[in-house]
Amino acid sequence: MKQYKIGIDLGGTKTEVIIIDPDNNESYRKRVPTEDKNDYHTLLSFVHILILETIDNIPQKANCTIGVGIPGSINTETQLVQNANTICLIGNPFQKDLEKLLARNIGMENDANCFTLAESRKGAAGGYNFVFGIIMGTGCGGGICINGKVVKGLHGIAGEWGHFSVDPIGDKCYCGNLGCVETKISGSGVENAFYKKYNIHMKMHEIVQGARNKDTKCNEAVKQFLDDFGRCVGGLISILDPDAIVIGGGLSNIDELYTKGVEQVRNYAFHRKIQTPIIKNKLGDSAGVFGAAWIGK
Repeated sequence: MKQYKIGIDLGGTKTEVIIIDPDNNESYRKRVPTEDKNDYHTLLSFVHILILETIDNIPQKANCTIGVGIPGSINTETQLVQNANTICLIGNPFQKDLEKLLARNIGMENDANCFTLAESRKGAAGGYNFVFGIIMGTGCGGGICINGKVVKGLHGIAGEWGHFSVDPIGDKCYCGNLGCVETKISGSGVENAFYKKYNIHMKMHEIVQGARNKDTKCNEAVKQFLDDFGRCVGGLISILDPDAIVIGGGLSNIDELYTKGVEQVRNYAFHRKIQTPIIKNKLGDSAGVFGAAWIGK
């Protein structure tokens, strides 16, 4: 029987919800600021109430599935949230607590996995069987989708490429390791490196624009960023060899990634004539909410 699908994309600053009708059309969408992300019970109540309000927008409250994308993952053994950027979620049974409040089962998945699933089914990576999705924003994440299905892995962390250490003498990451991919090619990583080297606070978009304007410091920072991108993505291709890589997050709008960045990827990949499409997302920052709807139960 065809059902409505509710998707919730829980972010650090904003949360988006969508309803997809039985004919697979978007029938409702809402975006609101995320309530206090430092308090677990406040966040739990916020998502619970948002779901109830969304159900009210389904005609005659018809049957629906519910899926939630979170900035972390569910430990397959303990069912507790792990590796979350929204730190208050860590160590809590977020999915189970929501299910108790709603008195029903729901789906819950890492936001990068939701992004990758959406871009594979409806977005820029449509038509590719094996897709690796990269999110490059304040942080760095990744997800794997094969034949339209998310690959979770034994521990539920498949695709967590952002916390692969590529520089053992690099800066310390919030995860505790040194020189993670996230410290190299996320917005915050580049900004921190720029301040550390030049003692100047600049935002990523300002650094990129400065490089375009031939500022020497900014040009050097972007050159390093693109080299790090090439090394990180080139190594990824050498290990997984996906059919396509799709990039999301705020940094996906940097045009140089798809020209000079791709050139650097070719320098670092094990295969010297790689043909892997490295493409910009199609669904923008709404990809995650579509993916959340499709993992619903």
